Amino acid sequence: MSNKYDVIVIGSGPAGYVAAIRAAQLGLKTACIEKWKGKDGKGVNGGTCLNVGCIPSKALLDSSHKYHEAKVSFGSHGIGTGDVSIDVPSMIERKERIVKQMAGGVAGLLKANKVDSLYGTGKLLANRKVQFVDFEDKETILEAENVILASGSIPVNIPVALVDNDVIVDSTGALEFQEVPERLGVIGAGVIGLELGSVWGRLGSKVVLLEAMESFLAMMDQQISKEAQKIYKKQHLDIRLGCRVTGTEVVESKGKKEVVVTYTDKDGKDAKEIFDKLIVCVGRRPFTDGLLSDESDVKLDERGSIYVNDLCSTSAPGVWAIGDVVRGPMLAHKGSEEGVMVAERIAGQKTVMNYDIIPNVIYTHPEIAAVGRTEEQIKADGEPYNIGTFPFQAIGRAVAADESDGMVKIIAHADTDRILGCHIVGPSAPDLVQQIAIAMEFGSTAEDIGMTVFGHPTFSEAVKEAALAVNGHAIHMPNRKKRK
Repeated sequence: MSNKYDVIVIGSGPAGYVAAIRAAQLGLKTACIEKWKGKDGKGVNGGTCLNVGCIPSKALLDSSHKYHEAKVSFGSHGIGTGDVSIDVPSMIERKERIVKQMAGGVAGLLKANKVDSLYGTGKLLANRKVQFVDFEDKETILEAENVILASGSIPVNIPVALVDNDVIVDSTGALEFQEVPERLGVIGAGVIGLELGSVWGRLGSKVVLLEAMESFLAMMDQQISKEAQKIYKKQHLDIRLGCRVTGTEVVESKGKKEVVVTYTDKDGKDAKEIFDKLIVCVGRRPFTDGLLSDESDVKLDERGSIYVNDLCSTSAPGVWAIGDVVRGPMLAHKGSEEGVMVAERIAGQKTVMNYDIIPNVIYTHPEIAAVGRTEEQIKADGEPYNIGTFPFQAIGRAVAADESDGMVKIIAHADTDRILGCHIVGPSAPDLVQQIAIAMEFGSTAEDIGMTVFGHPTFSEAVKEAALAVNGHAIHMPNRKKRK
């Protein structure tokens, strides 16, 4: 281990490891510090996303969806399966194997790019010095021309539902259940709550989601949110809006623990539910605990995020911050692109990032995906716009696949026809919305998409038809009048 580097990255999640690899590719001597320990006590790369976030949750989402299909949907295809059962410990073991494989892959990439992987904690001192303490408590002072802070985020705790990692768990604990809870409560009906609720709901849990907000998925386009809410209702997810949890109590009943949750409902009335497990999913906060010394000169904003400018430069010269620890949506791909931008700017390139075109995805089934602005945001900005929507039930490929719930919505400027946003609930939504993300990056119009030849039969045809519908030219449904 050297004591001097061109770049030191603290954190090896999607933001940190990408920044470290790109810096090394550009000829910069780079070290990446990671404090995460695996169950074997050894250092593990990948951060929250790979270890207890994006990857393990998607493994469980896919496993539970396959189970649900075999139990509920295969009959319509003429496929008989007999009794279908779920072995939860085996499902969890599969998730663990995937996590281990992916974490090993990140470690291999860092090594292949000649990044020094250091396992332990890193604290930023003055003048770009970093105090590194390894797992054996050995301390070393490292120096760098540039330091990139990528320490990520952790779940928010609330006093009325303190996590005990037994009956009351956070999003991490919800990935470790060894049996299907008969009654599952979820505080928060946002992205994480919906995904985890979907996993266990498909496997047989009676799921109740208590959401404090009056509107469902307020950050999404509300037409899409309402469509999604109807779909979730058909899936028997009990989503209760305007409900504020006021207390929780873990009690013994018939030799088993359960949790009594008290809350006020949307009408302000006191209510109570009893669950076998309760998942707290009320958001995440930037993780800066032990990261910054008082002499680091790095400032935090009012939300506890590290303050950065549009180029991810902090208030301290030569110190950068990226990913969940800074402003903006807490999305792995946003952090990764910030990592590339910062590494390239350190190397003298003029790279910038387009924050207006960052896709957002909810991995329920069907999935929800969006890029650009919502109709509500565009209306608030006072811009004239046209809308094109198209339902998957009019797409042959979707009907044949028994995946016809949902729709595509495209919004374009009324004068220039430039695409302002795309919002999808339906099959392959994350992959479909990426088509529009690329188009928006190149300044495409709805007409451009409508003139493009799409393969048939594909789910993508819904994107083309929605683009055509913007200007009243949809072929496979009646067109509504354009907005004035």
